[in-house]
Amino acid sequence: MRQALLKICQRHELAEMIYMRADGTLTKRRIRILAVSIDSFTAYCHLRHEKRTFKLDRVLSVQRLLNHERQAI
Repeated sequence: MRQALLKICQRHELAEMIYMRADGTLTKRRIRILAVSIDSFTAYCHLRHEKRTFKLDRVLSVQRLLNHERQAI
C-alpha cells in the first residue's frame, strides 16, 4: 500500500481511497497525497476540505483517479 501511495504522490495525482476510521466506520475519500512516511501519510481530503493525516494500516484500497473522474469534484 505504501508503494502505491508513494507513486500517486510522486505523480501529483488525485486519488480515491476507502479508509477505516478508528471506530471501524468506512469512508470513501478523494485525496491529494502530500507526503508519505513509514506508517502514515498526509493528504488534502476533499471530504473534510482540509489537510489530514491518515494511518497506512487503515487504508483498505487506494486508486488514482482518471482525468474525467477529476472533473466531477
